[in-house]
Amino acid sequence: MLSESSAAVVTATLPVVRAHADQITGRFYARMFAAHPELLDLFNRGNQATGRQQAALAASVVAYAGHLTGTDGAAWSAVLERIAHKHASLGITPGQYPLVGRHLMAAVGEVLGAAVTPEVAAAWDEVYWLMACELVAREARLYTTAGVAGDGAVWRDWRVVAVTPEATDTVSFTLVPTDGGPVPGFVPGQYVSVAVDLDGGLGRQIRQYSLSGSPDADHWRITVKRVRGTGGIPDGLVSTALHEHVRPGDTLRLSPPFGEVSAVPGTGPLLLVSAGIGLTPAMSALQHLAATAPDRPVVLAHADRDAAAHAHRTQLVDLHARLPRLRLRLWYETPTAAGDALPPAAEVTRGRIDPELIPLSPDTHVHLCGPLPFMNQVRGGLLRRGVPAERIAYEVFGPGMLPGGS
Repeated sequence: MLSESSAAVVTATLPVVRAHADQITGRFYARMFAAHPELLDLFNRGNQATGRQQAALAASVVAYAGHLTGTDGAAWSAVLERIAHKHASLGITPGQYPLVGRHLMAAVGEVLGAAVTPEVAAAWDEVYWLMACELVAREARLYTTAGVAGDGAVWRDWRVVAVTPEATDTVSFTLVPTDGGPVPGFVPGQYVSVAVDLDGGLGRQIRQYSLSGSPDADHWRITVKRVRGTGGIPDGLVSTALHEHVRPGDTLRLSPPFGEVSAVPGTGPLLLVSAGIGLTPAMSALQHLAATAPDRPVVLAHADRDAAAHAHRTQLVDLHARLPRLRLRLWYETPTAAGDALPPAAEVTRGRIDPELIPLSPDTHVHLCGPLPFMNQVRGGLLRRGVPAERIAYEVFGPGMLPGGS
């Protein structure tokens, strides 16, 4: 808990810090990377360039301060757990937290100037270290569960045994450990980090990809959509490198599986809602259920640009045969072209997904995955239809906060 004296100071200064939070975090990253350029390898350069990383950090610190002072009622534990899983997948170590804290507090002083008295600095330093200690503890538990040391050594070499085209700009990579050791199981919905050394002096970059195969298989599968830049935003560095350069026989470095969100929540009827490449955890969930609970009622509601962009579309035929109570509800923005065969049992609608038309049972558990605006729209519609918030699980792409404030 925040000390009484610090709580009073943080409560009084929170509006000012909130108003300048983006400036503070922008200055923080500039300071830290100038002093420690090696840390650029841990951060998504695309999110740095667009400001998404800075905004996410600012929102996290301000929200945590609000949580400590009782002015923010968000379900903070869920946010902390998400951050801890992401940190663990990157191999973040306890020894990096003092470095971050030092540069973050220096940035506060540089942006707010004389307003940062010794009392204000001490109070906000206390906020930072309370948050850091919570994360260190959670990350230690995750490292122990994954069977790796908490010293950043999370990486293992995996050999690519197949590269499979799945849809427009989308391929799957099938991988096995190069050391011949066991393939760890995972919960559908979890992801792995992939570390790629880029050409042109860009160093190493890390991205997270959901595991899209069966948790019980003797291999892992990740499905990667190539990110093509629009509106002045460059192409995705890692997705482009994977698409253009990785072939069967090559080696990739992967982390253990992490991720706090299960794509198979509950035990009753299940609704899987996805958009675009957000389908990948749903595919893992369907394969898992086909092997372990084939009679479970499941609805897959998926939205995509068109049938050609719909990854793993052809695999739904086999999964429907193995899951007799699976219902397929698809939304495509443009008509299906000739030759783009659809699963015979699929109900297809032209346009964008309408939450009011998603088949729903009173006791349904839900898993969402897709772009943040999509999930906000669907989650809001399901809440209005009476689905309790605690029955809606969701995975967020990138550094954004959780949708709906919970």
